Amino acid sequence: MVVKLFRKAVVTGGAGFIGSYIVDKLASIGVEEIVVIDNLSSGTLDNIKEHLNRKYLRFVKADLKFFGDWANSFRDADIVLHFAANPEVRISATEPRIHFEENLLATFNVLEASRKNDVKFHVFASSSTVYGEAKKIPTPEDYHPLNPISVYGAVKLGGEALYTAYSNLYGFKTLIARYANIIGPRSTHGVIVDFVKKLMKNPQELEILGDGTQRKSYLYVEEAVDATFHALKYAMERGGPVEVFNIGNEDWVTVIEIADIVVEEMGLRNVKYKFKPATPDGRGWPGDVKLMLLDITKLKRIGWRPRISSREAVRLTARSVIQRMWASSTGR
Repeated sequence: MVVKLFRKAVVTGGAGFIGSYIVDKLASIGVEEIVVIDNLSSGTLDNIKEHLNRKYLRFVKADLKFFGDWANSFRDADIVLHFAANPEVRISATEPRIHFEENLLATFNVLEASRKNDVKFHVFASSSTVYGEAKKIPTPEDYHPLNPISVYGAVKLGGEALYTAYSNLYGFKTLIARYANIIGPRSTHGVIVDFVKKLMKNPQELEILGDGTQRKSYLYVEEAVDATFHALKYAMERGGPVEVFNIGNEDWVTVIEIADIVVEEMGLRNVKYKFKPATPDGRGWPGDVKLMLLDITKLKRIGWRPRISSREAVRLTARSVIQRMWASSTGR
C-alpha cells in the first residue's frame, strides 16, 4: 500500500463523515503522525474517539476560512488529504457565500499552507456535481464541458482548478477524487437521514423533495475510502501532476426506491408519500442534478471495483442511521 511513503499526514475535515474514515484508514496502515484539522461545524470528535488518546493523532480545532496558526501543522507533512467542506448542496441556492468561503476560500488557504510547508502529495475531495447535467451517462472523467448547475458544484470545480494550478506551479502530485453520493453509518445529512428524521416524527406520511424519479449512484463509505487509496497509489507511482478519478458505484437507484427501503427498515406500512417538487421537471431543489451515474472504468482498470450495490449501501446506511437516531431519542 502507501504506508512506506507517509510518515506524517494531515486530514482536513478529519472529524467529519468521509474524513473520519480516511483517518481510520491512515491509522490502520501505520502512518506515524496524523493531524486532524476540523472546526467541528458538521464533524464530531465521536467520529475519531478511538484515535484521540493515541500518540499518533493530534487534533487541531481551527476554521480554514481564516489563515492562522493551524498552517504550522503542515510542517514536515508528507501528504494533505483535504476533506473539509460544507457538504449541504441545497444551501448553495439560498446561501452561496457559505459554499464560496467554506469550500473554495478554505481550499485556497490549505493550498497556501501546503506551498509554504512544501507538502508534495495531495488528495482533494471533489464531487460528481462538477459535471452538472452530463449528456453522457455513465459519465467519464474526461467528459466536457464541465458545467455545474449549483454553487456547490462550481466551487468544487474551482477547487480542482486551484489544485491543478498549484500542482503545475509548485510540483505537487494531486489526486482529485470526484465522489458520487457517499453514504454510511456516520452520515448526518442527505436523503436517508432526512427520511428517517421525518418518519420518526410522522410514521404515516413522508414528504419527498422532488417527484421521486431522481436517480443517482450511491457508494458505501468504506468502499469509497478503499477506492480512494487505490487511486492514490496509482497517482503517486504512475500518475502525472494531477490525476482525476471518479469514485462511485456501477448502478443507481431512484429516490422512491430509497424511500421504500427506509420505510421497510423502519418496519412501517401504508406510509403515504407526499411529493414536493421544487422545479417543473421534478427536482428536489434548484441546482439538484436529477440523474447521476459515474463511469468508473478508470478505477476498474487499476484493480478496484465495488462489492456493495447502491441499493445495499442504502439499506446498510438506513439501518445504521435508524439505530443511531433511535438510541439518541431514547437516551440509550
